Amino acid sequence: MTEGYKILYRGGQGELVEKKSRFIATTRPVESEEEALAFVAEMKKTYWDARHNCWAYVIGDKGQLQRCSDDGEPSQTAGRPMLDVLLGEGVRNACVVVTRYFGGVLLGTGGLVRAYSGAVQAGLQGSVIVEKQPAKKFSIATDYNGMGKIQYAAGQLGITILDTVYTDQVDLTVLVPLELEGSFLSQVTERTGGRAQISPQGEVFFGTADGELIVFEENCKTA
Repeated sequence: MTEGYKILYRGGQGELVEKKSRFIATTRPVESEEEALAFVAEMKKTYWDARHNCWAYVIGDKGQLQRCSDDGEPSQTAGRPMLDVLLGEGVRNACVVVTRYFGGVLLGTGGLVRAYSGAVQAGLQGSVIVEKQPAKKFSIATDYNGMGKIQYAAGQLGITILDTVYTDQVDLTVLVPLELEGSFLSQVTERTGGRAQISPQGEVFFGTADGELIVFEENCKTA
C-alpha cells in the first residue's frame, strides 16, 4: 500500500538569539535540487552581510535526495544538525537556510549544534506542514433515492464528497482514503442494492492546511 508522508507545504521563518548571535531560519518548499540551490542562492543574496548562510534540504517521498552545508562553520556543527531536524520531523520537499549574524561570542561546537537545530525547529514552527495521505477518487452514479444513502455512508466514515452533479441522475465524486476503500464501497453497494455505478478515477494524495482540504492530483504510484 502507498504510504503517506509529510511535506513542507508553505514556507516560513523563525529565529533565535544565542549569546548575541542571531540565527534566522527561512524555509521553502522545493521539489528539485535546482529549486533548492536557487533558494539558497536567493537567501545568500538577501542576507549578503551575514557571517554564514548554512543550509539543508530533503527531497522525495522517502527523502531520496539529501544535502547540507556548514557554509564556513566548523564541520558538522550546522548543516548536518539542520538536516537531522528535517529528517527527525519527517518533513520532505523542504529546504531551510539558517542565516547567522555573529554576535562576538564564540559558542563552541555544542552551542552551534544546539543553535542551528533550534533555529530550524523555529523555522518549521513558522511554516505549514501537510501530511499527504493516499486516497482514490471515485465517480458514483445513482438515482435520487440512492444519493441520500451514499451521503449517509460517506458521513459515517468521514469520506469527502468533492462534487455533486444533478441531472436525470446524481453523479458524485468522492475522495476515499485507501484504508477505507473496502468498507465504503461495500456500504455503497449494500445500501443501494448494487444499483449505484462506481467508476475509479485514479489514486491521489490529500491533506489539510488551515482546516482546508487539499487534493494533490499527482498519481500516488509515481509521487
